[in-house]
Amino acid sequence: MTIPKGGGKTQVLIIGAGVTGIGLARDLALRGVSCLLVEKKDFNAGASGGNHGLLHSGARYVLSDPASARECREENELLQRLAPQCIEPCGGLFVAVEGDDENFIARFPLLCEKAGIPTRSLDPKEARELEPVLSEKVIAAYAVEDGSIDPFRLSLDNLAQAEEKGCRFLPYSRVLALERAGSRIRKVFLEETRRGETFAVEAEVVVNAAGAWAGQVAALAGLSVPVLFSKGSLIITPYRLAQRVINRLRPPSDADILVPGGTVSILGTTSIRIDDLEAARPEVEEVEAMIEDAKAMVPLLERVRYIRAYCGVRPLVGGQGDGDDRSISRGFALLDHSREGLENFITITGGKLTTYRLMAEKTADRVCRLLGIDRPCLTREIPLPPSSMGGWTEPAGVPRHQPDRLFQDSLVCECEAVPEEALDSLLASFSSAGIPVDLPAVGLRSRIGKGRCQGGFCGPRAAALLFDRRPTTPREARQGLREFLRGRWKGVRPVLWGEQLAQAELSEAVHLGFLGLEGEEG
Repeated sequence: MTIPKGGGKTQVLIIGAGVTGIGLARDLALRGVSCLLVEKKDFNAGASGGNHGLLHSGARYVLSDPASARECREENELLQRLAPQCIEPCGGLFVAVEGDDENFIARFPLLCEKAGIPTRSLDPKEARELEPVLSEKVIAAYAVEDGSIDPFRLSLDNLAQAEEKGCRFLPYSRVLALERAGSRIRKVFLEETRRGETFAVEAEVVVNAAGAWAGQVAALAGLSVPVLFSKGSLIITPYRLAQRVINRLRPPSDADILVPGGTVSILGTTSIRIDDLEAARPEVEEVEAMIEDAKAMVPLLERVRYIRAYCGVRPLVGGQGDGDDRSISRGFALLDHSREGLENFITITGGKLTTYRLMAEKTADRVCRLLGIDRPCLTREIPLPPSSMGGWTEPAGVPRHQPDRLFQDSLVCECEAVPEEALDSLLASFSSAGIPVDLPAVGLRSRIGKGRCQGGFCGPRAAALLFDRRPTTPREARQGLREFLRGRWKGVRPVLWGEQLAQAELSEAVHLGFLGLEGEEG
């Protein structure tokens, strides 16, 4: 929805459209609170779009962060009941291999029991029968209630219901300044980055849900929110290696989780302190180190093809110095800045994808107290309804749910079986929601470009279809394609060897030789 040039008014302004900000918008909308959600890019632009999609059982944190472990366990159960369309309850294994810390192995089931997390001991042979990719050097194994969650569908389904209840979402809207009047934020000035227009919003309460950028937003209000930036990189295989989540049975470390993501597997993650958020990207050295470490758990990881690497930045609040970032709590921080002289400004950051709903609930409770509203949280009881916008993010969703459609509709993306109907459905949704229509937005909301070719063939095909279906110029169409391919290239660059290198060279020949994209900038 477009805000007039002069700006507008709302009860609550939410800055940041990651899963927490979007979940907060839904929670408030269900309570009848008017809210405006703004994001400087598009939804899930930060850590919400750069994670491994693990629905935590909580077992990973039983030693390092028992409070987070319990939160994950409770939210895991709620989300499986309330948002089943976003979740694959595949279960998980924690496995130790020869050389792992036997003291930790012995303590693990007791720590899980203390946190209320169910576990089941497995004989190593039984574990290998369940997951044949496991190493023959497995010495201990436990089954847990991990799952896989689609963070993009989760956000889109939350956003759809929030908008249905009156919330407005403005992507590509960057916060420029916060104007204080005494103890309150009176106006928030923003720029619509695609058109270069500036506007102001007056809100009774402003919520800073900018994730790793929370400190930067708080600084605009003259506040200090110390946030450490911990980069986590992950890599994707072209097919699914295991049916369950496989965790290394050791204190949290690098490359110790392999998560099924529909038709693929995702290996991660790292934890590297960085200073520049905008420069965060996966590096070749990280990829090599992860494979070298993880092959002890799953030997096949040394030989399998990788189609992409990506990363997210964890906002860690409360850490200091140059110590191990994994020792810092994965819990969330909800900061009421009234003690610092601002009565209508709240910061929510930290946490995990699994606990997004709890973070939103606690923040909405605080917002309602500031507004003098006494309305209960409904997201604990009301199921999250599936949305038409979120239906196209599921890997191989068409062949799984509608196999006959493969013979009735032309495919835009053959790797992920994305039909033309997906593009038409998304265009209709964009029009009604006022979202800028371009190929990167389509790619974010579908599986286009997510397969082995990483947009090499489906990118030009989708760009051509967009050109046919909406008013645009050839120059704009090429620019959208170029931006889309740049985004895919960032992930392909760190895994350029073997088959993926050959794939990249073929894509380069198509894009430069056939489409003539080299050297153009608009």
